[in-house]
Amino acid sequence: MAKIKFTQAALDYLKKRDVLGHPMLLIADDAGGKYSMLGGSCSMGMHFSIIKLDHPDKDYPVVLHNNAGVKIYTSDYDLTLLGDNLVLDYKNAGLMLKSDSGLLDGAVGIGNGPELLKANYDVKQGQVKNC
Repeated sequence: MAKIKFTQAALDYLKKRDVLGHPMLLIADDAGGKYSMLGGSCSMGMHFSIIKLDHPDKDYPVVLHNNAGVKIYTSDYDLTLLGDNLVLDYKNAGLMLKSDSGLLDGAVGIGNGPELLKANYDVKQGQVKNC
């Protein structure tokens, strides 16, 4: 079972950013996905993003069980990059994502899913330049 723990500081920050209370995704932002906020694939597995949705996305069926009753999902692909016992915290003016292996990202991004879909509409998979 995939799990994530939210600290109170992370929950407060997500509420302040109007993300809490909406379905969310946790993705590895590798510039290849439909919700990517980054350009280029050189950071694959190095940056993660929380994506606010209007409704769950069938392409992200994996439920991340959590301590706060948050509706948060990911994909099998993203899960391979996340690791076990995830913790999302807010410190030093940024969202931090940790796992059993240590710090995954000290600056987790937040994106608006519908706006990202619109912005990324013309981006075609397979047209990312090599590093």
